[in-house]
Amino acid sequence: MGVDLLNVRGLGELDQAAPVVMVNLMRFRAHSLDGDGSGWDAYLRYSALTVPMIKARGGTLLWTGSAETVALGEPAGQQWDYLALVYYPSVAAFIDMMTSADYETRCDPHRRNGCEEHVIIATREAYSKFKPTNPSP
Repeated sequence: MGVDLLNVRGLGELDQAAPVVMVNLMRFRAHSLDGDGSGWDAYLRYSALTVPMIKARGGTLLWTGSAETVALGEPAGQQWDYLALVYYPSVAAFIDMMTSADYETRCDPHRRNGCEEHVIIATREAYSKFKPTNPSP
């Protein structure tokens, strides 16, 4: 598997059939490691290849945007350039994409060339997990 930081153990503990939204936090390199433009340019090449793979697995890109500032919390170490929310119909669909040979050989090199740091956080519907047992009127 070429995606070196994929948390297979943590993902394996999740319900594989449950839908998931992945919160992507990205910090770009000033220059792509392959010498072809900026980190942003490499990320655009990555996105052009990856979005069709997401869609082929029933997923969709929900939202993307620039990270402007830390609004709450300690800003040190939390400077991100870009964020993306990506829906997958199941955790298994995400793992299937990330561990596919096509992703490893075609997509991931652009991600590594462009991103100085890339963190993906798996989320699920919070209300069902944390809803109060005795809601106030």
